[in-house]
Amino acid sequence: MAGVYIHVPFCKQACHYCDFHFSTQMKKKGAMVDALVREMELRKNELGDEVVETIYFGGGTPSVLELHELERLIQAVYDHYKVMDNPEITLEANPDDLVSSRAQSRDIFKDFRKIGVNRLSIGIQSFFEEDLKLMNRAHNAQESEHCIEEAVKHFDNITIDLIYGIPGMDHDRWKANIQKALDFGLPHISSYALTVEPKTALEKLIQKGTVPQVDDGQAQEQFHILVDALESEGFVNYEVSNFGKSGYFSQNNTAYWQGKTYLGIGPSAHSYDGLSRAWNIRNNSIYIKQIEQGILPSEKETLTVTDRYNEYVMTGLRTIWGVSKEKIAVEFGTSYVNHLEQQSEKFIEQQLLYWEDAILRTTQQGKFLADGIAADLFFLE
Repeated sequence: MAGVYIHVPFCKQACHYCDFHFSTQMKKKGAMVDALVREMELRKNELGDEVVETIYFGGGTPSVLELHELERLIQAVYDHYKVMDNPEITLEANPDDLVSSRAQSRDIFKDFRKIGVNRLSIGIQSFFEEDLKLMNRAHNAQESEHCIEEAVKHFDNITIDLIYGIPGMDHDRWKANIQKALDFGLPHISSYALTVEPKTALEKLIQKGTVPQVDDGQAQEQFHILVDALESEGFVNYEVSNFGKSGYFSQNNTAYWQGKTYLGIGPSAHSYDGLSRAWNIRNNSIYIKQIEQGILPSEKETLTVTDRYNEYVMTGLRTIWGVSKEKIAVEFGTSYVNHLEQQSEKFIEQQLLYWEDAILRTTQQGKFLADGIAADLFFLE
């Protein structure tokens, strides 16, 4: 099984914290859609006999596309790859795109269902105005709530994004954010700590003193508040940043964490086939021009055994499935098993990791620290 990720590199405005590849200039949107379709045609043989089980529109903001453009991209996947019956088709969307007068005039949720979209990922981030303004989000607090009220009338499979660790957001407001999400009865929530990425507007605002520095201790405390609140409501924290009710885990993301093949279409998109990784150029104009010439604007690297071991440890520790000693022995060799056992000892003593049935997992306290712990378990050549 495989997944297709389609990167739509356009946003109405730049969020202060974002370092993803996007443009706020929409004039090349039509040419970009043409190029995305053309890239799929150029790469139609890459998946071989693998069957596509997920199609994921990410960005950027995919909801800025017209309905016919989204429909064309979905059709291109069916035209060039083998697709299973009823694949998971996820569309990332911003609240303002879902409740605008333009959206309401065309009954946007029904339209999405008609073209095959069966899962919505809505970028709420916060239900409070002060947080949204600090992050420079394109929507307001009223739109945060209104879009979900409308979405649940048409979609069962909905996830929203929430951000914690925002400067000025105390624990009471964070708890209120969580409760608002729970009140809608959503089956899935993704939540991330606000991070200060290099060369972003947020980094510059913090350097100027306009915005307070992000407090890692506050973020860690709010993560544990989140885990406790959602698990008490029947959510499973199946990956550090993802919480789902039974039957509502993201198939797309789960496939990524479990090392399945995925094809990344669009500028900056990454692809993976188990043995190698490829990534497209982060430049819209060059991407479009080269695709028009029949050239794939990408680089590729073949992963070593150590690369694959390190990646497995990194993704495995972030999930409920953990890191399997048996899998490491079979795929990478006993020297990697020995290394993992030795390096994990101190974290087990600190009650951040534990072994269960030859599977290494993080404890509740270790979850938030999973990436740092994984780095210490890496095998260095």
